[in-house]
Amino acid sequence: MVTQLELNNGVTMPSLGLGVFQSPPAETAAAVEAALRTGYRHIDTAASYRNERSVGDGIRSSGVDRDEIFIETKVWVSDFGYENALHAYDKAVGKLGVDVIDLFILHQPMASRFDSTIAAFRALEQLLADGRVRAIGVSNFQPEHLADLRAETTVVPAVNQIELHPYSQQRELQEVHAELGILTQAWSPIGGITFYPGFGDDRRSTLEDPVLARIGGSHGKSPAQVMLRWHVQEGRSAIPKSVKPQRIAENFDIFDFELTAEEIAEIGGLDTGSSTWRTSAEMDDRYASFTIPEA
Repeated sequence: MVTQLELNNGVTMPSLGLGVFQSPPAETAAAVEAALRTGYRHIDTAASYRNERSVGDGIRSSGVDRDEIFIETKVWVSDFGYENALHAYDKAVGKLGVDVIDLFILHQPMASRFDSTIAAFRALEQLLADGRVRAIGVSNFQPEHLADLRAETTVVPAVNQIELHPYSQQRELQEVHAELGILTQAWSPIGGITFYPGFGDDRRSTLEDPVLARIGGSHGKSPAQVMLRWHVQEGRSAIPKSVKPQRIAENFDIFDFELTAEEIAEIGGLDTGSSTWRTSAEMDDRYASFTIPEA
């Protein structure tokens, strides 16, 4: 059975969820429905994925009660600013077809225009106070972004969703999360970002890592299942993405074994100390030009 994680405001969230990044809208509803029928109760999407409507369709088709499902979505940077972020909520609930969002987060910091980032988070604070969201958080924030946000806002983010897999463990950032009471949530939890087409000449797949393969073999599990178990066992949230029912089910089948302390240490030794995520004024300008359609 999936374990539950308690956020810093007392709200609980399943430790394992389904991610739908780059899932085509035509396939997303079926993937969400398959996940919920498998046993998932946490779905992570984002305005910029342009599949929130399909997520809502999948939830309704599943037959699972809305109250049993933890829905997480993100505000894109083109909707930063106070009023814009409030309207981003209206767009999100309109597409999802729900009245309340369980976890509403900022997709990434606008480092070159951090005043708009702060204003957007203040809008999330208002939504939280109004009961229109149950928890609020951020994604892709580094220690300096968290420090600047904390200096200007009241609510400590419940979650920071970051790239985190055996090749990119971001330990310093995880330590900051622990100090502030922020839950670490892993995107690309099985390292898919490291072998996407166009990533670079040094791509290497975690799914073919000999250490992970050996550990998996000792438990009768795949490298992907080992990595997801590693996240859950260390108290993180993980949101693996797939549109294939068999893979969705395989990713969920991680609660019947436990990694040893030695195996955890071996996985820790795979860290490269690097991350693929970057921010810059040029990237901020490009991202801000990507507009989010109305509901």
